[in-house]
Amino acid sequence: MSILIALVPAIMWGSIGLVSGRLGGSASQQTLGMTMGAVVFSLITLVLYHPTLNGKIWIAGLISGLFWAVGQFNQFSSMKHIGVSKTVPISTGLQLAGNALAGVLIWHEWTSGNMIMVGTIAVIALIIGAALTSLKDKSDTTADRNDENMPAGIRALVVSTIGYIGYTVIVRFANVDAKAIIFPQAIGMLIGALIFVLIAKEQKEITKKPTFMNIITGLIWGTGNIFMFLAIPSVGLAISYSLAQAGIVISTFGSIWLLGEHKTRREMQFIIIGSILIIVGETLLATLK
Repeated sequence: MSILIALVPAIMWGSIGLVSGRLGGSASQQTLGMTMGAVVFSLITLVLYHPTLNGKIWIAGLISGLFWAVGQFNQFSSMKHIGVSKTVPISTGLQLAGNALAGVLIWHEWTSGNMIMVGTIAVIALIIGAALTSLKDKSDTTADRNDENMPAGIRALVVSTIGYIGYTVIVRFANVDAKAIIFPQAIGMLIGALIFVLIAKEQKEITKKPTFMNIITGLIWGTGNIFMFLAIPSVGLAISYSLAQAGIVISTFGSIWLLGEHKTRREMQFIIIGSILIIVGETLLATLK
């Protein structure tokens, strides 16, 4: 049951890029709309569970929420530069490496030689799989490829990864109730999103339709978020976060079929092999519990 709970974020988060891509809007509008949805979701959680919100929970939630805003804004920015089908796999690989390293080195989640060996093989498979799904066929000179800005996309992804790792590690350090931290975290996310709106000088854009449409992505994210943090006490940070990244398959194939992102036959072969490696890696991680 713990593994099934840990897989829910994969379905939820894997669809975010697809939904936001359909809904449209700038990175600031998408981030703000998403955080508004997350706040709505957090209020529902607050009413249902009546968690105790002390100072520690508020501090951890606000800080992790700010880190999340950094991660999500820059991921949306990367999608604008290089597309969903490249952004998600690369982002997944970077996040997997960072969170697995934190889980193992800081909290010693892999306690035996066998766990370390299997876990290492699993993470390597996940990262190689993520890399394969993002490979470009250099022989393809299709016009829409010329619109890609890979350097800008990679810069955004590096900053995004720092934000996402901070968002999960802070919650683990605080060791607080997953249900209790959802609301303070959503407030931190909203504050962070508003800061990015000011930085982008898009104050006039926040009241337009794309912002409010992207509330849907916030509700999707909120569902995945609470299930991931519910899974951490049972399966650990390294395993829960890695399993959550199964959404890479949904995002990658969905962006090709639903958003119309162009892929050559060779790139599709890379994607299929990469997806298989991701599934193998996640299966190996699941056996560590």
